[in-house]
Amino acid sequence: MIKAQNLSFAHRKFRILDQIDMSVGNQELLVIVGPNGAGKSTLLSLLANEAEKNEQTIWFKNKRFSEWSSKALAVHKAKFSQQNNTDIPLLAKDIVLMGRYPYFNSSPGREDLAVVADMMKETEVLHLAERAYNALSGGEKQRVHLARVLAQLQNDIEHKLAFFDEPLNNLDVKHQFNILNTIQQFTKKGNSAILVLHDLNLAAQFADNVLLMKNGKVVAHGRPQEVFTEEIIQETYNFPCTICPNPITKNPMIIFGVQRHQHL
Repeated sequence: MIKAQNLSFAHRKFRILDQIDMSVGNQELLVIVGPNGAGKSTLLSLLANEAEKNEQTIWFKNKRFSEWSSKALAVHKAKFSQQNNTDIPLLAKDIVLMGRYPYFNSSPGREDLAVVADMMKETEVLHLAERAYNALSGGEKQRVHLARVLAQLQNDIEHKLAFFDEPLNNLDVKHQFNILNTIQQFTKKGNSAILVLHDLNLAAQFADNVLLMKNGKVVAHGRPQEVFTEEIIQETYNFPCTICPNPITKNPMIIFGVQRHQHL
């Protein structure tokens, strides 16, 4: 789906990413985690073709981004950003409709409106459709933008790719799980997703693979069971933790602040 080789990035002579090698396959949900300042969001922006980069190092569906037209890219990939304009004088449904812009010229068709309604229902904001976006809470705005991204990728193209930069901000526990489940179901339909998350336990529960970063470098990349070990986590975060199996999923569960050999 997407591959980066020897990917580096610097801003004002400060190196943010240092020789990153990574790839994401079809039907894969990759979660990028790491301490603050690790370079997670920068890596996501580079992979999504949103920042200055070396075209030779990133391939999307076996082509460099320069070989794609902007219109074609818009129906193959979409990105949810953690920073969205908080002052938009539109209704919530009109924000979601922005995701359908690649599919119509002057006015949306019946299919576009149906997709908007379906994605708003999926993210549990359909009841807010006629509400002013500016009157919504932070969590409601978050879910509206998630619906917009999902609406953009509702088409017959195979193997689409969605990027999500901290999509769980401002969401309560219920909506965090619902959104991650929605993204997981998206990947099970033959698509792929790359997420930046801070919650390691949610990453362990939902990710197919995890990319752990620190200081612009990859610390570990693999299955949650391979990446989330006490030694790796404590070294990366410089904080004690205990790893135990999640009683429901059997995936690793990380408990911070507990001494390594303390029995729970």
